[in-house]
Amino acid sequence: MANASGFISPSFPTLRRSNLSPFSLSRSGFCSFKRISNKVFRCSAVEGVEKHASIPSPSESRIPRRVTQGCKLVGCGSAVPSLMISNDDLSNIVETNDEWISVRTGIRNRRVLSGKDSLTGLAEEAARRALQMAQVEPDDVDLILMCTSTPEDLFGSAPQIQRALGCKRNPLAYDITAACSGFVLGLLSAACHIRGGGFKNVLVIGADTLSRYVDWTDRGTCILFGDAAGAVLVQACDGSDDGLFGFDFHSDGDGQKHLNATMREENETEGVLGTNGSAVDFPPKRSAYSCIQMNGKEVFRFAVRCVPQTIESALEKAGLTSSNIDWLLLHQVINNILVDENYIGNAKMPSTQTSRKTIYAVFCSQSKN
Repeated sequence: MANASGFISPSFPTLRRSNLSPFSLSRSGFCSFKRISNKVFRCSAVEGVEKHASIPSPSESRIPRRVTQGCKLVGCGSAVPSLMISNDDLSNIVETNDEWISVRTGIRNRRVLSGKDSLTGLAEEAARRALQMAQVEPDDVDLILMCTSTPEDLFGSAPQIQRALGCKRNPLAYDITAACSGFVLGLLSAACHIRGGGFKNVLVIGADTLSRYVDWTDRGTCILFGDAAGAVLVQACDGSDDGLFGFDFHSDGDGQKHLNATMREENETEGVLGTNGSAVDFPPKRSAYSCIQMNGKEVFRFAVRCVPQTIESALEKAGLTSSNIDWLLLHQVINNILVDENYIGNAKMPSTQTSRKTIYAVFCSQSKN
């Protein structure tokens, strides 16, 4: 099980600030920057149910508070498929209706791949928009991090995005698989590469096409998932302008039983190397990932139990208090969850927007880690 949180301040140049307006959250789960504060971004992730509360975080010493090489967000972009599936559309497939879905999830529509749409195509589009905002050419990118749980190639999708962008210097490109926490982990990885590896421009992409793994006859999951891509460019800067204050990450594989898409055998294959029993299980059986299986009640209980803990831990490591928070951005769109006294109240977080200069984002999921 996993949840991730972060303080975000992209430090966009002033001359481009007039083109930005407040954050908006798409129903597929990605944020688009419209107006962004200019102080700090912070990443934090927790994977687990309750164990992490008593386990010292390795993050306490990994990233020093004072650094000579900093990093900041300078551009962002997003992309979604053209096909929109409404709650009314789903009511023609499963026993449900718009009111039932919207009251419980806050979702009315979701974007889904169709025609020639692809994961790499969405990721490329989002990446190009991030580069355009940052006024950085593809050839100036040093590293591409593709955060996805649904790659279109077993060996990873990041190199295909590198090729699609036309990066002539063949920068390093690789995938990160960490479910909904993947993008926050990508931000942390970008910061580490910049600080410790001398990278200057790191493209972080969060993209998933979960519709390919949805059982569209399962009302408990088909109403929740869609497809989209988002990207940011993380750029090296002077240490005094550094945007990452700290992070908090934990993993607990016990949560896998509540949310998973495990491997399954496709067909039977008889042994072909003899009858003496030495190769009775060869060749291996072909396999593929199953549809998403989720215990929604346990996912909810995990979120309201653990997210406040990671918020408090992240705040403490950043040397901040809840009064410093401008926006609380949760990986959930339904208001009655956001204002639940166990969710925000226990973390002593403001339920309304303030005029302060820190953005706090929380992403929570359950994973197989």
